[in-house]
Amino acid sequence: MIAAVKKYWPLHLMILPGFLLVLVYSYGPMAGLIIAFKKFMPNKGIWGSPWIGWDNFEFVLSLPDTSQIIRNTIIIALMKMIAGMIVPIFAALMLNEVRKAVFKRTVQTLIYLPHFLSWIILGGILIDILSPSQGIVNKLLGVFGVDPIFFLGDNRWFRFTLVFSDIWKEFGFSTIVYLAALTSINPVLYEAAEIDGANRLRQTWHVTLPGMLPIIVLLGTLSLGNVLNAGFDQVFNLYSIPVYETGDIIDTYVYRVGIQKAQYGIATAIGLFKSVVSLLFISLSYVLAYRFANYRIF
Repeated sequence: MIAAVKKYWPLHLMILPGFLLVLVYSYGPMAGLIIAFKKFMPNKGIWGSPWIGWDNFEFVLSLPDTSQIIRNTIIIALMKMIAGMIVPIFAALMLNEVRKAVFKRTVQTLIYLPHFLSWIILGGILIDILSPSQGIVNKLLGVFGVDPIFFLGDNRWFRFTLVFSDIWKEFGFSTIVYLAALTSINPVLYEAAEIDGANRLRQTWHVTLPGMLPIIVLLGTLSLGNVLNAGFDQVFNLYSIPVYETGDIIDTYVYRVGIQKAQYGIATAIGLFKSVVSLLFISLSYVLAYRFANYRIF
């Protein structure tokens, strides 16, 4: 053990700044989770506030909105996970068939650019272009005789708007990951398939997709850890009171309860519940990734 530390001390020294940042900003604040078991009073502080045990959790579970919020979070997260795998895979397969390098690089750059924009900027853009009165989308729909649609204010459309805008923003990044996986496929396999008479579609089905399968399984299983993360930044910048029924998620509810209403104990209890469930899903995803994709961290 000591010999290994001496041998690899430059590598340990290199990760030290990152370790300290995680320790200070991620693990240090976890001491505040004790608020979930107290009736927190700012004037008395964390340690001076009285213990109430599981009362905060019981209160949260008794709220009529709790089941709806959890259901919204899971539905939106699963929709994003499924679409977030299908669209990048399809885009990577399409780009893989492009033979003009300049066109291919241009498309890659264009679909990758939205990844660098914050949801504050994109939220303003989407509010403008999806406006039922002045938005360009509804104006185009009006040309075909379609009545204006309130994408951000109608419960029937809000979830789909969230998923579509999230995929538009992030699928370029995932596409690059799958394109990198395509480079590891042995070209000899395509030559053998072509000799056997397989067309491009058959080659894609029998060579390309099996070659991408380990990465697909890996990313799919690891995404289970985000099943309760429906995207606070996006939802917070796009939702409104009329779409609470289908768009309110755990993170936005914690924000309203903890920041706006100053019910810190209840908000901490909700956050702790979410963290515990996420930990279980992350552990499950790691087991599945090791079993089906031979992915290991340790």
